[in-house]
Amino acid sequence: MYKDLQSVPKAYNEPIKSYAPDSPERASIKAMLAMMKSEEIEIPMVIGGKRVKSDKKIAIHPPHDHGHVLGYYYKSDAEHVTLAIEAALKAAKDWAAMPWEHRATIFLKAADLLSGPYRDRINAATMLAQSKTVHQAEIDAACELADFYRFNVQYMTEIYAHQPASDKTTWNRLEYRPLEGFVYALTPFNFTSIAGNLPTAPALMGNVVVWKCSNTQVYSANVLMDLYEEAGVPPGVINLVFPSGPVGGKVVMEHPDFAGFHFTGSTAVFQSIWKTIGTNISKYKTYPRIVGETGGKDFVMVHKTANVDQVVTALIRGAFEFQGQKCSAASRAYIPDNLWPELKEKLIEQVAGIRMGDPEDFTNFMCAVIDEASYDKLALFIDHAKKDKDAEIIAGGEYDKSKGWFIRPTVIVAGDPHYVTMEEELFGPVLTIYVYEADKWEEALELLDTTSIYALTGAVFSNDRYATEQATKYLSQAAGNFYINDKPTGAVVGQQPFGGARASGTNDKAGSYLNLIRWTSPRTIKENFLPPTEYRYPFMEKK
Repeated sequence: MYKDLQSVPKAYNEPIKSYAPDSPERASIKAMLAMMKSEEIEIPMVIGGKRVKSDKKIAIHPPHDHGHVLGYYYKSDAEHVTLAIEAALKAAKDWAAMPWEHRATIFLKAADLLSGPYRDRINAATMLAQSKTVHQAEIDAACELADFYRFNVQYMTEIYAHQPASDKTTWNRLEYRPLEGFVYALTPFNFTSIAGNLPTAPALMGNVVVWKCSNTQVYSANVLMDLYEEAGVPPGVINLVFPSGPVGGKVVMEHPDFAGFHFTGSTAVFQSIWKTIGTNISKYKTYPRIVGETGGKDFVMVHKTANVDQVVTALIRGAFEFQGQKCSAASRAYIPDNLWPELKEKLIEQVAGIRMGDPEDFTNFMCAVIDEASYDKLALFIDHAKKDKDAEIIAGGEYDKSKGWFIRPTVIVAGDPHYVTMEEELFGPVLTIYVYEADKWEEALELLDTTSIYALTGAVFSNDRYATEQATKYLSQAAGNFYINDKPTGAVVGQQPFGGARASGTNDKAGSYLNLIRWTSPRTIKENFLPPTEYRYPFMEKK
């Protein structure tokens, strides 16, 4: 059934380019940024392979320069979502029937296009509309997404190769069918790679998809749709629409052919949609697969034996790269009091030296947060911390929206380990530290484990192997991705499958076979070569 399973090209991680001064990639991306910034484009929906416009256009602005217009996208209404579902269902039969190796070829080609001729375009789009530095765009939009495509093909073959045992007169096999219906992919702004993986992982397994990207990620999503078309994804297999969340959700969640939901976003939205699916469960032809990665309140736990310079670097990179807008970003840290004086001094000094601004200036470490709503929320928390007796801002605390949504990297020291910014996800460049008594390591582990509803990522820094082993065991449920002497961000496809549990999601591990297998509906086939011709069994004989 699945012939030549081992013949697919071996997956590999796309090498990351440095964009160092005088490098060819630096000159190339600079030229692409200038070109894309100089023109205003229109972005239609893509339904059944056709570009579809509506009567409402929405402007796209760079977060770091909200006075500039990159282009416009056409807002979707309920009718467009219905048309996208119909287009997907129309394409479903032929796509499901396409041999797996041809689906594999499409996404292997997409990986090579992405890491080759599309590399500058996808990176520039992510830099301009999502305000990422060139390094953050490179590791996300070009490299990680190409990794998803290549490794997902390999994982698909591993799944298909998993077959049951057979005895001498029968042949047992598993057929990995796509789900019966369509999959709804709802994707976030912060990672172009996630936005690209959520619709394509189900599609690779033979499913058809309706994709709603974040309004603040439309600009790079448009590049991905061009990529899929050039790679050979047939019309209707992936349909991109731009409705509001409630409008899209209502149409999708009430449709009888709704078969799966692939989501990355907020915990509140995910829980609301899960509740809606439960309410509508009797309407569906099949029980929908629900796969979600949601929030995090990710930690760095520091032991009294840790190396201070390593911890400071991990805190700055883990908390402030891409303005802390990673679901894996370090947002709370537990520091022993024996290390605190030295660590505090170095942390304040280095945070003060962080440059932020336009991503076209490659000397900047940070850019702007994604939009005004995020800016206002973060500013409010910072203002409260300035007044609260249980908090002290030791670095940052400034913000400015005159040109873009800029929040300085901010470090809060909490006197109360349950202070609000130790518990609530902020999704921005705000790190909160609690200083504990160095000899109360076990109490600090318990405090960490019981503070947050989330369990996505976390890190422990220690040069005492007994303490490291103790933390690894004690915090076994506190993080789906656990790091030892490393920052809690930067999971690599094929190396660290990503996802967490508790309120952080279903932990179906993007970047592994565990995610792909959710998009299949296996059928067991037993073929009997020598069927019996007598209903009686030997035990029924009298003698």
